[in-house]
Amino acid sequence: MYKYTDNTQSNFLDFNQPIGLHMNPENRWVKMADAIPWEVFEKKYSRLFKGKNGRVAKPLRLALGSLIIQTKYQYSDRELVEQLTENPYYQYFIGLPGYQEEPPIDASTLVLFRKRLKMDVIMEANEYMLDAVKEKESSDKKDDDHNNPPSGGEGNGQDTKQEQFPENKGTLMLDATCAPSNIRYPQDFSLLNEAREKLETIIIRFCKTYGFSRPRMYRRIARKNYLAFAKAKKRSTKKSRATIRKQLAFIRRDIGYLENFMQDGYAPTLKESTLLLTISKLYEQQQYM
Repeated sequence: MYKYTDNTQSNFLDFNQPIGLHMNPENRWVKMADAIPWEVFEKKYSRLFKGKNGRVAKPLRLALGSLIIQTKYQYSDRELVEQLTENPYYQYFIGLPGYQEEPPIDASTLVLFRKRLKMDVIMEANEYMLDAVKEKESSDKKDDDHNNPPSGGEGNGQDTKQEQFPENKGTLMLDATCAPSNIRYPQDFSLLNEAREKLETIIIRFCKTYGFSRPRMYRRIARKNYLAFAKAKKRSTKKSRATIRKQLAFIRRDIGYLENFMQDGYAPTLKESTLLLTISKLYEQQQYM
């Protein structure tokens, strides 16, 4: 059973701060919490609870926010609970009404969170956070440019006008093809091979860092399948679809390995999370095509 949370009332001014605790409204976790559309994710999350009876599940913001923090800093489950208990900015980020000294969750609850919230949900929320950081950096840069005008004294109006309106140097031809900026070309089969290799690198990093035995990834078979098509002089449509279908199967298997690692409490780095989000988009795109 799930009960909707009113996220409109959860803002920084309503966060209950005890006497003596002064929190900075410009803190990055406050900014990132305000940048994430929690209500959008809550609608998706509520679909997992079809029954109207039973114990009420934890709020979406508490679950997703905890996993985002764990993914960013790679905390263990117990360490994450301690960090949430000690850090008031973390408590605001996960949607608590005010600062509390008691742990908001226990370590065993995080296992349920990871089973309900897959990796793509966490990475999608991470995209909103990255956009908020970029927007803040760009606004800070504009403020610096405004406070520090270009040197050179007061020039005449003609020089200023020439700087603002450069002369015409020709016609610029642009391609109107729409594609995500972080994906090179949506129909290029080499993208799938590149995505598979990056997934294998992340899996190997997980195994070396945490002492796991490497799962079966069929690296040689996948590489051989890619090269056979890449070196072919004639690439028929039938052979192209067969190659893409096999590469998608390898990628799906590798993503499954990483999801199992994350469900056990092991989180990727921030760079890996961004890369996994791009690969997930590519995988969905190629499946649709």
